[in-house]
Amino acid sequence: MVTKMTDMGPALQRNVVLDGDCIQVMNSLPAGSVDLIFADPPYNLQLKGDLHRPDNSLVDAVDDHWDQFASFAAYDKFTRDWLAAAKRLLKPNGAIWVIGSYHNIFRLGSALQDQGFWLLNDVVWRKSNPMPNFRGKRLTNAHETLIWASRDEDAKYTFNYEALKALNDGVQMRSDWVLPICTGHERIKDGNGDKAHPTQKPESLLHRVLLATTNPGDIVLDPFFGTGTTGAVAKMLGRDYIGIEREPAYRMVAEERLARVRRFDASALEITGSKRSEPRVPFGQVVERGMLRPGEELFSPRGGIAKVRADGTLIGADIKGSIHQVGAHLEGAPSCNGWTYWHFKRDGKMIPIDILRQQIRAEMEADQTGRPN
Repeated sequence: MVTKMTDMGPALQRNVVLDGDCIQVMNSLPAGSVDLIFADPPYNLQLKGDLHRPDNSLVDAVDDHWDQFASFAAYDKFTRDWLAAAKRLLKPNGAIWVIGSYHNIFRLGSALQDQGFWLLNDVVWRKSNPMPNFRGKRLTNAHETLIWASRDEDAKYTFNYEALKALNDGVQMRSDWVLPICTGHERIKDGNGDKAHPTQKPESLLHRVLLATTNPGDIVLDPFFGTGTTGAVAKMLGRDYIGIEREPAYRMVAEERLARVRRFDASALEITGSKRSEPRVPFGQVVERGMLRPGEELFSPRGGIAKVRADGTLIGADIKGSIHQVGAHLEGAPSCNGWTYWHFKRDGKMIPIDILRQQIRAEMEADQTGRPN
């Protein structure tokens, strides 16, 4: 559904492609209404003449009118204006991603900081199949840079750390992402068989961004919507999207593409949650609820023994303290997660005390949702 800027009512419309200048359209939308913005603005490539391959065929480079600015000053003013409109739209805990090449990413980074955004990470997207440098006068340009920033320094932005770790085979996700550029069936073509958009981003890149920094039901806005990659991935992942695109040909391609996209089943949208977001349970609560009794023994993996005290602390041969402090002392380590370290004995079997914490958390969740536990 394409909506004219003049058709906008006071309520925020979701899952639409808005027709118009991105700055004007953003300024017409309700302030503080968007969870995340993904922006792939013009690169301002400053190309000088045509680029040819060694066989003298013409390279389909980015030479469209929307990527041309009279000067760096004109580009910087455009950047300041759209970033100001973007910041106004973000919720207090919202965040933004911008992507660019060496032509513009440093100007974007400076403008973000000048606008008061708080930089969280820069990510290097390493292209596994980059276009060669045909002239042989520079290094092959094999990456682009993304900047992730929260609206304000104190924003409680979304970061699904455990989900990204699971996506990366259980290893903490790094800030260099090796992903291919759009080729083959993913590259959208126009009626003449040419690229529908010269800078179409791969869905894999947006999948990682949205999985990491949004939740199902969040609103994701893309002010430079192009052929709709952000909207397509948002729809698949159960997020709502708002696209802004002034070029009719791109809007048409985006609408056709979005109509073909199916949302994943609700069960498939669930991700690995962050342990930090789970409710805190003091060990003393386990004791006061009688799940472990004062004087009961706990056992370490190396055979160490400590007794539970009435106040929820432990006492060992030469140490008193919390489950974490006593565990760290026995291991000679600076820290220890006592919940996973200590075990108690039932019917001759060793059971981790974390089982008791999870039981309490399940009861807390049941109380909050009204479900039986």
